[in-house]
Amino acid sequence: MTPESLIASASINIGLAVLALWLFSVLKKQPRNAVIYYARRLSDLHRPDLPLHSSFSLPRFLPSVAWIPRAFGVPEDDILRRHGLDALVFIRLFKFGIRFFLLCSILGVSLLLPVDYYSESDLPTRREYSMDAFTISNITRGSNKLWVHFSCLWFISFYALFLLYKEYKEILVKRLQQMRELKHRADQFTVLVRQVPLCPEHKTRGCGVDHFFSKHHPFSYHSHQMLYNGKDLEYLLGKQKKLKRELEDKRHTQDHKQISTSEEKLQEITHKIIHLQSETMLREKELPVAFVTFKSRRSAALAAQTQQHSNPLELITEMAPEPRDVSWRNLAIPHKILPLNKIGVILAAALLTIFFAIPVTAVQGIAKYEKLKKWFPPAMAIEFIPGLSSVVTGYLPSAILKGFMYIVPYAMLGMAYLGGSTSKSKEEIKACNMVFYFLMGNVFFLSLISGSLLDEIGEYFTHPRDIPSHLAAAVSSQGEFFMTYILTDGLSGFSLEILQLGLITFDIIRSYTYGRGEERNPYLFSFPYFRVIPTVSLLIMIGMIYAVVAPLMLPFLVGYFCLGYIVYFNQMEDVYETTYDTCGRFWPFIHHYIFVSIILMQVTMVGLFGLKSKPSAAIATIPLILITIAYNEYCKIRFLPSFKHFPIQTAVEIDEVDEKNGEIEAHYVDAAMAYKRYQPCLERVSLAESPANMSQPLLGTDSI
Repeated sequence: MTPESLIASASINIGLAVLALWLFSVLKKQPRNAVIYYARRLSDLHRPDLPLHSSFSLPRFLPSVAWIPRAFGVPEDDILRRHGLDALVFIRLFKFGIRFFLLCSILGVSLLLPVDYYSESDLPTRREYSMDAFTISNITRGSNKLWVHFSCLWFISFYALFLLYKEYKEILVKRLQQMRELKHRADQFTVLVRQVPLCPEHKTRGCGVDHFFSKHHPFSYHSHQMLYNGKDLEYLLGKQKKLKRELEDKRHTQDHKQISTSEEKLQEITHKIIHLQSETMLREKELPVAFVTFKSRRSAALAAQTQQHSNPLELITEMAPEPRDVSWRNLAIPHKILPLNKIGVILAAALLTIFFAIPVTAVQGIAKYEKLKKWFPPAMAIEFIPGLSSVVTGYLPSAILKGFMYIVPYAMLGMAYLGGSTSKSKEEIKACNMVFYFLMGNVFFLSLISGSLLDEIGEYFTHPRDIPSHLAAAVSSQGEFFMTYILTDGLSGFSLEILQLGLITFDIIRSYTYGRGEERNPYLFSFPYFRVIPTVSLLIMIGMIYAVVAPLMLPFLVGYFCLGYIVYFNQMEDVYETTYDTCGRFWPFIHHYIFVSIILMQVTMVGLFGLKSKPSAAIATIPLILITIAYNEYCKIRFLPSFKHFPIQTAVEIDEVDEKNGEIEAHYVDAAMAYKRYQPCLERVSLAESPANMSQPLLGTDSI
């Protein structure tokens, strides 16, 4: 890749970012776009606070940057209170990137860049790769200047470990604090029980649950709520809602005959629903799953963390997810076939990874234009248009790769759903894991392999023993591609995220076609943790690996994390809805992604020191790898259990406060009713209720 290609990529990305942010600042002021840019605020009934311009005035059509300083003026406690700890963990991920890469940038620009640039290179590829003069590739083999890189590697590694420990410790403190603040939540009193056996006397599972917990937890057990196979009920409830909407439309036509017919159908379906929701009928639809509510948090935590039955495959317990987080359909999957589902998900993810290797390799073929001309001579045609080759090799590869990767998180989320997770949050966490490793394999490693293969594919076949050394060299040679990827993912990606171009286009089409005249509801979606966390973690990994190899990349990453912080703070405040709060359970996985990145950085440097004929530095790096692994094991022992379980000490402390205030009984009684209210097939209907009332949910998501 030539310097012209880098400049072309930077120019296009900066131009797109400026245009997108300019359009966003103008479109956000238009009242008709409030359903897109203020979806969360509208759903929270905050419309009077919206900064909209209803009159045709000049400020309404002028761009503004007033939304940018807001992101840096909100304290973390406000984010925690309004959006929950998961949202704060996500914001702190960007802050981690800013802190880490800011110091690394200062170190790299002030120390590593002069050392790299003012060294006499013995590599013949310096002219081919424009960044080689600013990378470790420019250092002569065996040079003592490599000890500077060795020292920086140790410093950067320990700084990253220090930041990780600090984040883990502070987030754990906030997790325990959040548990105390959310003491009214139903999941603190409730245990999810699976593989419920039949009662030998009454032949029902509900009776079996009640008998077992009444006998073995006589002083702490309160009640239970069975899960039902309610597919037919859900179908009827959906049909009833459809008939209500049709009936409302017919009332405007004043066709009394059609209104009367629709009302009769509605009454008939309502009778069927009430009949199927009777206790006798529901007993026949019981599934081997129950939500068991206890009279204290301590009792629920003990029951969730201990084996209940002598047969470990029966009465399997865990802390229940909060009612709005439950994946009701997955709970209906028999527990014994869940391993088959998980194997199927692993195979599907592997096939998807292999399938995406094709476009990634093709993208690298475009980036390696000089080599591509030898393999595909018609590609030389783009040279006849001035500047086109720079655009094609500089901007196009990263843009195509980013486009292909956009659909991957949604595919992985679908696979995670099929895996049988008991809650939506667990589905997103599993999707995060699959997406991160997919990106690490396809975007990073395959980009390195395919790029080096296209460079010296002949040598790989004739000298297969040299592959490890070629891969080590490929890290520095592919630095320009990853720099363009950072620009595309940061400038263009974040700008298009905040612009919501797809929703704007869809809303315009809908407003002038099939949705004309209908009320426009806010386009409210849950926060896409599964899509953003792996992508940001991948950029941290790329930045860490290149921190010592190509320090010129680091200032771009500082800009990436600053822009990402501003954009997603705005999206969190105004656009996306927080549908659940796991009290920070995303952080251990983020910690693991960063730990993997640190290890890859250190292993890469071992290979590069060996490639540079400095075996003493390579050997001296091995203890650093062992220290990092030992640190990670310590974190697993020190912090991870408190994220997996509800600590008994914390549960007792919250119980004592509730007992002192006389609130504990009200809390566990509410918890017992919450899972019944949220179960889809148990939505209450009444013959006397009006169509308007029947469309309202029994309980809002903010009630628990």
